[in-house]
Amino acid sequence: MRDIMDRMKIKTRFAPSPTGTMHIGGVRTALYAFLVARKNNGSFVLRVEDTDRARLVEGAIEDIVKNLKWLGLNFDGDPVIQSERKKIYQKYAKELIGKGVAYEADGAVWFRVPEEGQVSFTDLIGNRKVSFDLANQKDFVLLKSDGFPTYHLAHVVDDHLMETNPVIRGDEWLSSMPKHILTFQALGWDLPQYAHLPLIVGTDRSKLSKRHGAKGVSEFRQDGFLPEAILNYMVLLGWTPPEDKEILSLEEMIDVFNLKDAHWTSAVFDITKLEWMNGEYIRKSQNSNLKTQILEYLKELAGGVVPNHPTEEEIEKVIPLIKERIKKLSNFVPLTDFLWEKPEYDQAQFQKLNIKDKKGVLNQILKQLEVMERPWRTEIFEKIFRGLAQQQGLKAGEVFQLIRVAISGQVITPPLFESIQVLGEDEATQRVKEAINFL
Repeated sequence: MRDIMDRMKIKTRFAPSPTGTMHIGGVRTALYAFLVARKNNGSFVLRVEDTDRARLVEGAIEDIVKNLKWLGLNFDGDPVIQSERKKIYQKYAKELIGKGVAYEADGAVWFRVPEEGQVSFTDLIGNRKVSFDLANQKDFVLLKSDGFPTYHLAHVVDDHLMETNPVIRGDEWLSSMPKHILTFQALGWDLPQYAHLPLIVGTDRSKLSKRHGAKGVSEFRQDGFLPEAILNYMVLLGWTPPEDKEILSLEEMIDVFNLKDAHWTSAVFDITKLEWMNGEYIRKSQNSNLKTQILEYLKELAGGVVPNHPTEEEIEKVIPLIKERIKKLSNFVPLTDFLWEKPEYDQAQFQKLNIKDKKGVLNQILKQLEVMERPWRTEIFEKIFRGLAQQQGLKAGEVFQLIRVAISGQVITPPLFESIQVLGEDEATQRVKEAINFL
């Protein structure tokens, strides 16, 4: 297939239907098409297949464009909108009627499928030769009664006129290949190379759905996933990089990706693995870059106006504390909220602690905080409260956990003393007082 690709003028396209938000599964199709184009100095086009007018969703085109740009899959030129090309498809439908291979019935134009014979093609995925008996095929609609084309006519016309080669799309279209081969042949056009990508399934091998953690790209964005992590994960669903390297930048993907190495068996989408990979990207990110990503994420969450969110300087302070603890940008909010806002205490959090007289121990903690020399120092802080734990017959960890819940309202936070340093001694002391009042 390498020789075939070398001789081809590479033009690929991503051709979604705007029937909803861009789904995570579509990212792989767009990514593979993008990589093939960029690797071969070709072009990558966005074509919006909106001829099924009954299923259009308002705002879907804008969602697709926004998410492709966010992911870094920049397409060449403006999007091609099929509904604006209605007359072109009608022209070719008439041509097929004139050739006797199509006919009109019930207000639609139908393709007349031969009663016998066979059509075949070689799929670039797995280099598979696939054949179809025409005796098993039925006549199919080219132009609907509303004057808009079906997918079968529109994509054939556009892929020919736009010189798309190879055509990269999902495996669900494989069974429609006889219709497409016959249409290309009837119009006297060469069949482009086709690559049908394997299905993406859930961890239970059933059809991918929200219960497997799959959803719209914009939802992953809102949930704090990084675009580079999403691309890295999706490229592995159907392809194995050389030397099984797992973490790849987009530039590295362009360099080493080859369509001939793509698998033809189903790929499993595992949200846990995607979260792990996102965490890897967060950990290897430079602190200054992560600070910017968190700040932009917080602003976007609230439409550009974020009440009570930390300043850039405050975010910078806590990044070293949380970088190893978060898998998504969204984890930043619940993990650090207590640093910027007073905690809302919950008895359930205190009940997780194995201390009978919590209020009494907190009063002892408060006394120590009030007399401790300022600025508080880590080694002194630790020594004093280890001593208090011993005095109270408690484990040191139990006392430190009680301080943690008192200042944060939760049992899981960034490192305790470093959090107190961000809060300041006065605020930390005040919160212990408030926790005592709460109890």
